[in-house]
Amino acid sequence: LQSNDCSPGFVEENTSSEEQAMIKVAGNSCLASPSLPDFHGCSPGWSSAFYGAECFDSEVHSYLKNLGKQKSSESQNIDAKKVELDQLLMMETKNYRKTIKFYQKLLQKERRSKGPETKSMLPKLRGQLQEMKSKVQFLELVKKYVQAKQWGVESCVLPTVIHSGKADTMDMAPMDESSLLLYYNTEKHQCNNQNGVRVLQAGTPLGLMTYLYSRNAFLEGYVQQFLYTFRYFCTQEEFLQFLLDRISSTLSSASLDPSTSLTKICNRSFYILQAWIEDCYSVDFATNTDLLGTLKEFISSKVASLNGFGERLLSLLEDASARKRGSADLCSGVDKCEEESEEGRKTLHSLCKKLSEDVSRKNFYWKLSKGMGPIAQYQREHLLTDSAVLPKPCCSSFTEESSVSLARADEVGSVLLMECSVQQLCWQLTLLQQEVFNKSHPVHFLNSRALGVKDKCVAVPKAVSAETVSLKVCNLFLSKCIQDQYLLQLLKNADSISTWVAAEIVTCHTTKRQVSLLSKFLLIAKCCYEQRNFATAMQILAGLENLIVRQLPAWKILPAKVAEIMEELKAVEVFLKSDSLCLMEGDRFKTLPTIPSAHVLAMHVQQLETGGFTMTNGAHKWTKLRNIAKVVSQVHAFQENPYTYAPDFKLQSYLRQRITRFKDADISALAADNCANFHQIPAEKHSRKIQDTLRRMKATFQ
Repeated sequence: LQSNDCSPGFVEENTSSEEQAMIKVAGNSCLASPSLPDFHGCSPGWSSAFYGAECFDSEVHSYLKNLGKQKSSESQNIDAKKVELDQLLMMETKNYRKTIKFYQKLLQKERRSKGPETKSMLPKLRGQLQEMKSKVQFLELVKKYVQAKQWGVESCVLPTVIHSGKADTMDMAPMDESSLLLYYNTEKHQCNNQNGVRVLQAGTPLGLMTYLYSRNAFLEGYVQQFLYTFRYFCTQEEFLQFLLDRISSTLSSASLDPSTSLTKICNRSFYILQAWIEDCYSVDFATNTDLLGTLKEFISSKVASLNGFGERLLSLLEDASARKRGSADLCSGVDKCEEESEEGRKTLHSLCKKLSEDVSRKNFYWKLSKGMGPIAQYQREHLLTDSAVLPKPCCSSFTEESSVSLARADEVGSVLLMECSVQQLCWQLTLLQQEVFNKSHPVHFLNSRALGVKDKCVAVPKAVSAETVSLKVCNLFLSKCIQDQYLLQLLKNADSISTWVAAEIVTCHTTKRQVSLLSKFLLIAKCCYEQRNFATAMQILAGLENLIVRQLPAWKILPAKVAEIMEELKAVEVFLKSDSLCLMEGDRFKTLPTIPSAHVLAMHVQQLETGGFTMTNGAHKWTKLRNIAKVVSQVHAFQENPYTYAPDFKLQSYLRQRITRFKDADISALAADNCANFHQIPAEKHSRKIQDTLRRMKATFQ
């Protein structure tokens, strides 16, 4: 089943209140008035953009067909189908929640007592949980399919969508679909069992926006792909105005009959608007106060008084704004979270993620090499605590007790790096990287050439700030389109870690310590990429490939087995660069956490952006935009499965301080102050070389 982002908490883990509200009202959603439809969770999700029409397979269609009391007529019993589906989903969700709590308690009991009975029960229970999880996800997928089928119009009605947004349609010339959209023919689609053989190939900006109202726009993945890529052919203001014009012209005349075109256009407009807010608030509305103000003013003045959905939109905007402002506070409030009720903090989505993590550790675990030594005792204690059993957020701020001052970090130096195990450092570096990666959005990786990102490890010179980057060079977005530059922060963070790795090595005062630290970083990188943290692995590789570091004498006496890891890392780098979707192959990414290399992903997108975006007739190539949306959608896919390692705030603080200290360091200057970085020549040999040189010079003058 292709149901990755359709898990019970398919938005974010911190939306537990929304998830609970969804479960509570699931059985009553069918009672809503046709003028106020159930629009909870309108965002189609990343899997819609990635899989397209294949997201909803034949099993979904057959299940929905057999759902409801009167199975002969699907169209007449959609409400009955929704009632039965909501009841089944609520029941299965409740059972799954209870079972996974029992699993967590049994797991803790087994770790304490190690009794044979509990040990034999765990595998069986784990198998049952996987089946229950799959069933809940499938029901969520069916529910999303039901929502996606609503409020669309046939192709012949699409010109009505255009005319509905005009104040005066009498003076408008007739406009047919062929002048706006271009299709190509394909064979019958196996998943959807449709006779429609037309696939969208290109369209004008107006035509592409109009196609959002097509009956199959959600089912084909078009809506999510559009939300990722529309900035190539229209600005945020133009897209918002297009939606608001359709709402204005249809809201007052939309009848209670859901079958009329005006009602469908009105409801689909609200549906798309909410999906846009849910999925792209951080990249479009949070960075553009004028856009946000226009939307709020329109809702307050024209929608709220006529349709109760206006209040929902305003509430959604406030919630999104609060999450944007309070994300740091939410991460730092670990103690407060632990005091809350168990029902409130163990969201179903987080438990799903934790179960996947428990299973993945058994199926995909790196056996530590002999040179790394055993795991520290306190680390084992971390694994046995309740906090390790349940996922905890990675926090950006630290308490006074656990924080390490900059002076203290300088005093400790690289000693703590040598004392900590490879797995400890791998876990904490992964959590730090995850914190940065989770703030990114698929849109951040688009149009990166305009931000100065090039096919080099260092994308932006350190002396140049993000604000001074010119957007006039190679800008593929429209000139008035506001672009969030968070990608530069991702790349700057990656560059800082690479510089830190190189600086730690060249500042070691003995060759022996350099060998130890080189081995440590190589083993950390190996551990990271085997845990699918490719970002940190590639950052460490970049630090080790620094020109100064590669010339160190320590490489010659590095153990052969450890030195081979360098070749492994280079092979991983080649693998990542070989295919833009290499990390999405198979089913491992669905259960195993993954952090991609931001620079490699940006380069893949740049390659797809190469070439023209328009055809000779001026229509924009939708096939090209669809491929770009598919590649960047993996950002949201990876964010759904977070790492749930127990955070060590003291070690994280120490790592932050060391990285901050060396982020702008001059590696050549640091290396020049350390004699261990130079090849030492024995004194006798050095003296003999001088004498031989003088003898040769003397012979030339005789």
